[in-house]
Amino acid sequence: MLLTITTTSRPATDLGFLLHKHPERVQEFGGSYGTATVFYPEAGEDRCTAALLLEVDPVALVRSRGRNSPDFSLSQYVNDRPYAASSLLAVALADVFRTARAGRCAARPELPGTPLPLEIRLPALPCRGGPELAERLFAPLGWQVSAESVPLDEGFPAWGESRYVRLVLTGTLRLSDALNHLYVLLPVLDDGKHYWIAPDEVDKLVRAGEGWLGGHPERGLITRRYLGRRWSLARTALARLAELGDETEEELEPPVAEEASPEETAADEAAAAGTAAEGAAGAPAEGEPGQERKPRSLSVLRREAVLGVLEELGAVSVADLGCGQGELLAALLARPRFARVAGMDVSSMALTIAARRLRLDRMPDAVRARLTLFQGSLTYTDKRLRGYDAAVLMEVVEHVDPPRLAALEHVVFGHARPAHVVVTTPNVEYNVRYPFLTGLRHPDHRFEWTRAEFAAWAARVAAEHGYEVAFRPVGDDDPEVGPPTQMGVFTRDQRS
Repeated sequence: MLLTITTTSRPATDLGFLLHKHPERVQEFGGSYGTATVFYPEAGEDRCTAALLLEVDPVALVRSRGRNSPDFSLSQYVNDRPYAASSLLAVALADVFRTARAGRCAARPELPGTPLPLEIRLPALPCRGGPELAERLFAPLGWQVSAESVPLDEGFPAWGESRYVRLVLTGTLRLSDALNHLYVLLPVLDDGKHYWIAPDEVDKLVRAGEGWLGGHPERGLITRRYLGRRWSLARTALARLAELGDETEEELEPPVAEEASPEETAADEAAAAGTAAEGAAGAPAEGEPGQERKPRSLSVLRREAVLGVLEELGAVSVADLGCGQGELLAALLARPRFARVAGMDVSSMALTIAARRLRLDRMPDAVRARLTLFQGSLTYTDKRLRGYDAAVLMEVVEHVDPPRLAALEHVVFGHARPAHVVVTTPNVEYNVRYPFLTGLRHPDHRFEWTRAEFAAWAARVAAEHGYEVAFRPVGDDDPEVGPPTQMGVFTRDQRS
């Protein structure tokens, strides 16, 4: 297997610093996959190319048959693994370029954050879905994609194309991002792994996909294939990537150019219903006359509903408590009427992703001056929470253990005491509209309230802290089970 990475950024030999591999040396690395060799076919000021050559251990191949191997006994001895890029190459890449993937360079700390003109070549890549799938997966990440089908036999054109492509990627990206794209997408294109897929693969996917996978239009397909169609793992990964599990159902449908078995189709439907429990319940988006209109996800409807309420209340300063990866913050900053915006979350990783998503380092000064991001917990008083017209807890309370809700109530309604508090939370009664959903909508939910339970909680909190509360539906308001999301709008009594 062969992978080459080329840059023309002067001095091009800085590629050696980024990869932590000296251009004048040939280095070999042993692993369970075989022997990986790193060398530089060219290394000059104007152009530098690093090559990763993987020689697979045939004995290791015999001992590690993937679940997608052809169903005959010789498949463990006769296969394409020694020659075509696959999960074996992805594992070797992860091991050999571990520091580069993490974006670290002690000798030149400014280099990892600098986008470089890159060209990546893979002469033989299994691609179940053809060149079109390679385009769908890499193009949204900023790559120009050249994927050419490899014929079964050039001497016999009538035999048609093989399942392999020659792939060339060109673009200006950070090297760490490029390596993580390859680490995730090589086994996705191959649609198979050479090793047993354990639950820790979810952590690997989330780490490698940080900053790009959550917003990828094909994240459902990528997640499902990367996790070997293990639906429980795919569901967990998608929920973590989207933070609150707002994927739409189509994200776990069988991809184009694949034929799913009846068992896979049934599993797809079950996983889609579970992962997409919230996202499926949206109003149709506008489309051209005569075209089928795609429903908007519940996350979009919920965000729009919250923004509408904040504008209606006349709020000028807003604190997003439990801001996650910053979707609502971005929408608030896009509206100049919100002169002061704060985002707080208990997760430092979520805040890091939010800062990257908001492009904090390139944000205009006038916009940056309106935003404050800070880490904190809603179960501890914090003076930074005070002084805002409105606070938003959007899909937050259900992530709090019930015994700690009293602390949250005191912090938000008793200590911070904004003029308005907007709370959204799932309506558990609506879950019956997702026929394959078992349990709660998200693995991290501690509970989900019925409409009566939410109303009782909100009424009690309002009475105890001097607020009035009104309720609004978010999403389709089903006449039998209500809306998928319920919203409470608290307004502080001016006399309190």
